[in-house]
Formats: sequence, C-alpha cells, structure tokens
Amino acid sequence: MGYRGRFAPSPTGPLHAGSMVAALASWLDARAHGGTWLVRIEDVDTPRCQPGTGERILAQLADCGLVPDEPPVWQSDRSPLYQQALDRLLADGAAYPCGCTRSDIARALAGQGREKPRHGELVYPGTCRDGLHGKAPRAVRLRTHPGEVRWADRRLGPQHQDVASAVGDFILFRADGLWAYQLAVVVDDEDQHITHVVRGEDLADNTPRQVVLQQQLGCTTPIYLHTPLVRDTNGDKLSKQTGASAVDTRDPMAVLKAAAVALGLPPGPELRADWFASTVAAWRVAWP
Repeated sequence: MGYRGRFAPSPTGPLHAGSMVAALASWLDARAHGGTWLVRIEDVDTPRCQPGTGERILAQLADCGLVPDEPPVWQSDRSPLYQQALDRLLADGAAYPCGCTRSDIARALAGQGREKPRHGELVYPGTCRDGLHGKAPRAVRLRTHPGEVRWADRRLGPQHQDVASAVGDFILFRADGLWAYQLAVVVDDEDQHITHVVRGEDLADNTPRQVVLQQQLGCTTPIYLHTPLVRDTNGDKLSKQTGASAVDTRDPMAVLKAAAVALGLPPGPELRADWFASTVAAWRVAWP
C-alpha cells in the first residue's frame, strides 16, 4: 500500500496558527511522497467540542487549498469500531475494568511514598489489576508490561519509554462514558490504513502508548514525524486553551506562507499553484 497520511484536529475551536502548521506539514508530506491525504475530525471528547467547529475547520482548510483526497471521517460516528477493539482486549485479558477515582490513585501513590511529578503523569499503581475489590467499574485500562518501547521519529530521532513505569496501565474507556483518545486514534489509523503520521511535537509523548496498543491489537505502527510547535511571545505553546485566535483565511496565501516559515521552509512565490509546487519541493528536500 502507498503512502497514506492524515490531519486529525479536535473541534474544540477553529484552526489557529499552530494547528495550521500541523495541517500544512501533513499535507506537504503526503504530496511530497505522492500519497493520499485524509482529514479526520477527532470529536470523541464531546464536552470539549464546539458545535459547528468541525465544519469550520474543513472550510478553513478548503480556503487554503488543503482538501482531503477522501471524504472526512468523524470519530463520533465510529463507536462500533472502538467497541469491537475494546471487547477484543477485554476477552484477551489485555484490558480490565477499573473502579478508581483520581483521588483513589493519588492516595494509593502517597501510600507507596510516590508523588506525581510536576510535569509528569499520575502513574496508575495497578490497584484494580487483579479485581475491583468491591468497587463499581468506572473505566477500562490497558494492562502494560515492563520493558522499553522503541520507535524512530523522523525529526526527533530514536525514542524510547518504559510505558509501564512512566504511565502505568492507561485508560481506554473513560469513567464519563467516552472513548479515550489513545484507543480511538489507534483504531482509526489502522482502519484508515495510515502509513505516516505527521503532527505537532506536543503529541510525541502519546506515541509510546499508541505503539503499545498497536502491538496489542496487531496493528501496523505508522512512521512518525513530530513537527516544531508554534509558540506565543511568552514561549508557551500556541493553543486554543491559551486563547489563540483563529487564522483569517480571507488571505489564504498569508496563512500558508506563515505556516511554511514556521516549518523552516521559504515563504515561496505568490501564485498559489506555483507556491504549492515550490513548497512541496522544499519539503521533499527537508524531509525525504
């Protein structure tokens, strides 16, 4: 199968400068490899999603000439696929129900003399691994095992993490009845035959969990490239949560040129057709 890439935004707000960089990078990589570019609207976290935002994102992309090669898919339509994968994991004993709240986990870790690192994960201590101990089931977790997961990132180089010690058994199905991001993205990438993932560097720490889950489900692990982040004047990641404004696609070339420069590419010529050809060629040199 040839190259298949995707841009997978969450519709918690319209595209801003940072998310446009990720969109352009994924599009350029697909075009540079003569591949297929898909868009997936990752709207499983329904409380955070804003009505109409997925459609607005698709319109912003179209304004800039970034049109997917196949109809966009919406995660909210794909629950049967996630349920099928979860049922498999439960039947195999690779996943188990968990009745712990965050405060339960914090107390258990404190009892072991462990604390959550300031910028780290609240590592699950395995309380429900051998049963619920009278608690009602709230969530479903993947059973992790000691040992380093290794993968190569096209920009960041060789990577490794012991998921069991760094994260612990992680959530697949949330206590609020929603699908966890890790399960949904792995199932979707496999179902859509994604071969290459190009996304922002802030998502790199999700990769080892996704690799573990891919291995457990017998999925193919894509090739990853995590792009530099766009930062605000304080040096913080530009994001919807910090009030990043939507890109103004009334001037699409300005939006595209700014995204290219953020990726370390030249701004390129003025005419859109010439710009696309020039920028794809520049990307091909930068990331063969």
